[in-house]
Amino acid sequence: MRTRETPAPVRRPRPLEFTLTPLDNTRLANLCGALDENLRQIEAACDIAIARRGEHFTLRGEPDVVRGAALAIQKFYTNAAEPLSVDDIQLGIIELQKHGDASPATPRLLTRKHDLHGRTPRQVEYIKLIQEHDITFGIGPAGTGKTFLAVACAVDAFEREQVERIVLTRPAVEAGERLGFLPGDLAQKVDPYLRPLYDALYDLMGFDKVAKLFERQAIEVAPLAFMRGRTLNRSFIILDEAQNTTPEQMKMFLTRIGIGSRAVVTGDLTQIDLPRGQKCGLREALNILDGVRGLATLRFQKEDVVRHPLVARIVEAYERHTDSADNENNR
Repeated sequence: MRTRETPAPVRRPRPLEFTLTPLDNTRLANLCGALDENLRQIEAACDIAIARRGEHFTLRGEPDVVRGAALAIQKFYTNAAEPLSVDDIQLGIIELQKHGDASPATPRLLTRKHDLHGRTPRQVEYIKLIQEHDITFGIGPAGTGKTFLAVACAVDAFEREQVERIVLTRPAVEAGERLGFLPGDLAQKVDPYLRPLYDALYDLMGFDKVAKLFERQAIEVAPLAFMRGRTLNRSFIILDEAQNTTPEQMKMFLTRIGIGSRAVVTGDLTQIDLPRGQKCGLREALNILDGVRGLATLRFQKEDVVRHPLVARIVEAYERHTDSADNENNR
């Protein structure tokens, strides 16, 4: 006679319930956002479920995650004297996940964004390395703040009169496209490729100030090809998207640095758009310059992604796919 074993009941984590005190309806409304949009952002970022009745909250999910989300909600409530935007929520969650309740010990950068600082330990280290070294390499996936923080450090150095000029450059190579079919002269053809650098400047300094500094040539944004033959003194120079440089271009760029200048090289070695068979100048430079004094390298990880919470999961999914493909090829 067969006996059927009754499967053990699945134990579901108990929900966490708490009440926000003292009750302040204005803070509560600012915390939740229109139609509880901010709470939906917290749900997506932490992968939990949030139920609310007035100031009473019920959170369901993994116990450790739920406890962290409860702390985040209470912290947001404390700081909700003014309406909280989606950006405030997403960046606040990232900062709490990386730092806990401690504030990152980052020097304040002189930009228009007064609360700008490293959101993860590696971002904090990145800022310090840039301030302490003449050349810094920032390597890692999209959304880790490589370019934005480098531009912020450049603005900070300019505002403190440590440099006289900011020079931002990147190779005009994107996803295998060619420039010839684009309308306009060469400057107009490459302008779309430099747009992210303009956007960072406008965000950190304001449109009017950036426009005036362009007129004075105190700020320059140019394709990498325009750097050949120049020597840049007392400048803060950023080479963005460096994974799309050739070895010759990388050597050319690194030898443009003059007296009193500082340089930052950023790139993502997983997104190389060079023609097949072409060596990557960034990868070669990292190998050749390893151990050279005066240079620093920081490699960001998926944990440092400071964008929409889904971006970190997308990066992680691609890494798993790449690892799986590599294992299949090695069999």
